[in-house]
Amino acid sequence: MRLRLVPEETNFDFFRFRNVTMGISIVAVIASILLWLTVGLNFGIDFRGGTTIRTEATTPVDVGAYRDAVAPLGLGEVSIVEVFDPTFRDDQHVAAISIQAQEGEESASSDMIQAIDEALMAVDPSIEFTSVESVGPEVSGELVQTALLAVLAALAAILIYIWLRFEWQFSVGAVAALFHDVIITIGIFSLLQIRFDLATIAAILTIVGYSINDTVVIFDRLRENLRKFKKTALQEVMNRTVNETLSRTLMTSGTTLIALIALLIFGGDVIRGFVFAITWGVIIGTYSSVYVAKNVVLMLGVKRDWSKPGEGGGGAGTQFANVDA
Repeated sequence: MRLRLVPEETNFDFFRFRNVTMGISIVAVIASILLWLTVGLNFGIDFRGGTTIRTEATTPVDVGAYRDAVAPLGLGEVSIVEVFDPTFRDDQHVAAISIQAQEGEESASSDMIQAIDEALMAVDPSIEFTSVESVGPEVSGELVQTALLAVLAALAAILIYIWLRFEWQFSVGAVAALFHDVIITIGIFSLLQIRFDLATIAAILTIVGYSINDTVVIFDRLRENLRKFKKTALQEVMNRTVNETLSRTLMTSGTTLIALIALLIFGGDVIRGFVFAITWGVIIGTYSSVYVAKNVVLMLGVKRDWSKPGEGGGGAGTQFANVDA
């Protein structure tokens, strides 16, 4: 007896309200851009600059106690994580404490370091500061540029791959869906003022990979159905394709979300922004695969008969169509 989230055969009309869903997506993207420009993002230490202190003690690290000790100092955003390494001694317990840049200062002052030292010594007298490193505004600005380039490079690579693998219409639809996912995710972070750091950039790149995977699976089935149903209306073929892949989409997204929600609840503050971004990305990526990527392809039209190289697109992109990938 196999578990089924949906019946073996379904016939939902996913494109019945395609103009409404497309309109909602466009409004959401515009609203996200406006939020980004007006409210801005709550940048973490990676992008705003700050100081990282590496500590070492002979007793186990108590992250909660460290945080409670530092909180009264009013230093703003403070991130504390325990560092693990197989080369450490049994009595070597290391932590990394990251503190946002203080107003009017590019690096931590000696008075601030002293105050943190005294606060942590009250928790654990064996604690020592083994290194103190500061990230200035110039370096953090470079990180912002590098992160943006990383996302754009990923989108460009996907655009080229889909173009070669399918047709240019598919490529435009896939990248439109990815831009949709990335921009709305950034908009949500701006709206909720969730900390935005390098871990969030990693999450966005993960979202891009997850979303394009779902889109390519549906595109591959769509290409097969376009060859089988050459006389059927394009919208009907697309609807059939989404219904045929619905079970796979729900099983993949559902099992992924179970793990992510558990991490979101029990994972702690350090990874919450990263997990939230991926959780939201799975949801919005599943939506965009159907209601953005397919709508764009439907609007652009697509080649219907691959036996005629010149029809509906001049054969662009079909030279790699039969390559397994």
